[in-house]
Amino acid sequence: MNNAKILIVEDEINLGETLNDFLNSNDFKTVHAQNCQEAKALFKENQPEIILMDIGLPDGDGIELAKEFRQINKELIILFLSAMNDPETKFKGLEMGAQDYITKPFDVRELKLRLSRILNNKSKREEHTDEIQIGDLKVWFKRFEVLNGSAEVISLSQKECLILELLYSNINNVVSRDEIIDKIWGENSFPSNRTVDNYIVNLRKWLETSKEQKAKITSIRGIGYKFELK
Repeated sequence: MNNAKILIVEDEINLGETLNDFLNSNDFKTVHAQNCQEAKALFKENQPEIILMDIGLPDGDGIELAKEFRQINKELIILFLSAMNDPETKFKGLEMGAQDYITKPFDVRELKLRLSRILNNKSKREEHTDEIQIGDLKVWFKRFEVLNGSAEVISLSQKECLILELLYSNINNVVSRDEIIDKIWGENSFPSNRTVDNYIVNLRKWLETSKEQKAKITSIRGIGYKFELK
């Protein structure tokens, strides 16, 4: 799935130009912004599928800018590229729905591999049915939305929706926490088991709104979770 359009938001000119040249040479279509103002203009003009986002920008916060872009396009792929390696900043980046968080310095070849993996996974998901019905509940995976038991359409975070899709695709089989972390965050990311558990809590709250109670997520002690249909 190359030829994907990428917006690079990076205030380090040398790194931005290096990424621009490397990704263009690998069949991606890229544009480069050095600050939030430029990024907003290029985002509107080019409608990219992928954002490579620095966090420490001269005129704003990259995480907040990414949230703005995600509100416009819920299917946007976001990767943070940052020298900030503290756990709290990394958690905020991943919590808002970014697919990956890469710490500088990094090898551009590793970035290409991560992009390829994310795009391949996206293609596989798009082959699946977008809408599923579970009793009086409904899920739209591509829209990151669900219908609850009160017939209200509510939004899920991207991570919540991806975890739900992974569990649903393995109905009645246990999915380990390690597999969830590997497939949703990436093998080089290290969210805690508590982080995964918090996402599961939110998904359970949605399931519990159902009057028909046809599904549940069961904890398998010391291993992971199982999506069960009754």
